[in-house]
Amino acid sequence: MDRNILTDAQWAKIEPHCLGKRTDPGRSGGDNRRFIEAVLWIARTGSPWRDLPAHYGNWSTAFRRFSDWRKADVFKRIFDACSDDPDMEYAMIDATIVKVHRHGQGAKGGPQSQAIGRSKGGMTTKILALTDALGNLVRFELLPGHRFDTVGVEPLLTGISFGALLADKAFDSNSIVDNLNERGAKIVISQHPRRSRPLDIDKEIYKWRHLVENFFCKLKEFKRVAMRADKTDNSFKAMIYLAAAVINSK
Repeated sequence: MDRNILTDAQWAKIEPHCLGKRTDPGRSGGDNRRFIEAVLWIARTGSPWRDLPAHYGNWSTAFRRFSDWRKADVFKRIFDACSDDPDMEYAMIDATIVKVHRHGQGAKGGPQSQAIGRSKGGMTTKILALTDALGNLVRFELLPGHRFDTVGVEPLLTGISFGALLADKAFDSNSIVDNLNERGAKIVISQHPRRSRPLDIDKEIYKWRHLVENFFCKLKEFKRVAMRADKTDNSFKAMIYLAAAVINSK
């Protein structure tokens, strides 16, 4: 089976959250499964919407539909449905940088308002992700590429429980350590050489941190994510949510 095509098990989780079902009031949509697969084709290949193969339908109609679903938070609901049972024995946090294609620049309000910033790699966006103990995405934040990783940590941790937090030395800050101590969560963060009193971390548990890096590798198989081509951060988030939904439900 083509890797762009949803399995029946994945579709069973996604279908109830699609717009335009026969049971919904108002106008019915076309083939929702075909539309989701069309968005996945765009996400996987990184192609412009105009290059959408004809068997997925009219590209302009598909793009407008994507915009409507994005505004209605449908892709977030799809992600939640495919990620409904995270293993929070411990959590992992990390960040990755994606380069912004020139087609992804020029939105109203300037790049800063769309989580785009200039770093060593040029115009970039940073994806800050929190995963569960299996390496499946739980939450993420978008930051301009030049911002420090620690800036987006607080909203990722708010209102969520876990037994331990695994992270590399970029997240070794007093504020994060204090937050974890208040929660009673185990600290498994690689210690920065400048820390005057390094914490004793569980090196065996720390080895599992590779799972969050594995998640980023899977996420960047979707070329529309690996090189951002979406002008707005909301459109880019929608692509990430759908890609992560497919990854989490495999």
